[in-house]
Amino acid sequence: MEGEIEMPAVELQGVVKKYGEFVALRTIDLEIKVNEFFTLLGPSGCGKTTLLRAIAGFEDITAGAILLGGERIGDLPPNKRPINTVFQHYALFPHMTVEDNVAFGMRMLGAPRSEVADRSRKMLELVKLGDFARRRPDQLSGGQQQRVALARAMAPRPRVLLLDEPLSALDLKLRHAMRVELKQLQKETGITFVFVTHDQEEALTMSDRIGVMDQGMLQQVGTPREIYEKPNNRFVADFIGETNLFDVRVSEVGERGCVCAFGERGSIGCEATGRPLVGAACHLSIRPEGLDMRSREDAESPLGGKVEQIVYLGTDTQYLVRTPVGELITVRRQNAVADGVEFSVGDEVSLLPRPGAARLLAD
Repeated sequence: MEGEIEMPAVELQGVVKKYGEFVALRTIDLEIKVNEFFTLLGPSGCGKTTLLRAIAGFEDITAGAILLGGERIGDLPPNKRPINTVFQHYALFPHMTVEDNVAFGMRMLGAPRSEVADRSRKMLELVKLGDFARRRPDQLSGGQQQRVALARAMAPRPRVLLLDEPLSALDLKLRHAMRVELKQLQKETGITFVFVTHDQEEALTMSDRIGVMDQGMLQQVGTPREIYEKPNNRFVADFIGETNLFDVRVSEVGERGCVCAFGERGSIGCEATGRPLVGAACHLSIRPEGLDMRSREDAESPLGGKVEQIVYLGTDTQYLVRTPVGELITVRRQNAVADGVEFSVGDEVSLLPRPGAARLLAD
């Protein structure tokens, strides 16, 4: 109906999980949209898998509520929730054929035989394994086994599919290929995907939105671009990709940003998270590709220094610049950009933040 507000696919309201005195999840509030590819990203032990297991029903929560389509599911056991999970090690039945593995969940739900056969066939075609129906799991490669696990999980038409680091056991090339396939599968099926990973590149390339976790808390939720270009705090800036972090002091605050001082070396303008106070000591984040490198003779900057190391990386070149106070700054320049300026080890340079590249962090 026009104007009707769609309920989130999954909603977490003040979710807390404790193991004795240890707090694994600290008051998680989160809405995951219908048909969204949402990723929980963070280092080992941050709570992302615990949160996934709580949604699935494998972990009881200590406080708060979990809703699916607006209805509380906290009292439902895992097998009664319209949610399926794909684990890191697939858990296929070795004595069953590929087709029987895919059909298993539907048979357990009592689906008619004709529907089970038709749906299994369609799922295998969707994951490009239509010709492998009669094989057993041990006759398949790791990537093919992963596809079978996906087909089995999607076959009963769950409203939400949870994926717990399902690509981590694959080699690098296959992982890259499966990222594309997973995203395409999500679009074609319309199932809400909740994906857990510690791999930043994986999260950035696949997700509609990302929730970055650390120490049981959601540090930031946003699109890949928002998470990368506008981190909320030092942890997010440092964990996502690569960044240069500087200790600065706020010298001016305006409507569109602020000015930060690098001691006696000078100041630069930057965007800010929240409303910093004049005089506050903060951290400034600038991505390596957000710095323009010039000869010291052509430009002055508080981020000047001497080129200490040059590393050719194919698509771009990485420069390590040492400032007079000992900071080591990483700069990346695309090799396809032919500006006619070459730098060598030992050159004195100035580093100028590109528009919008310098961001003052909340903490």
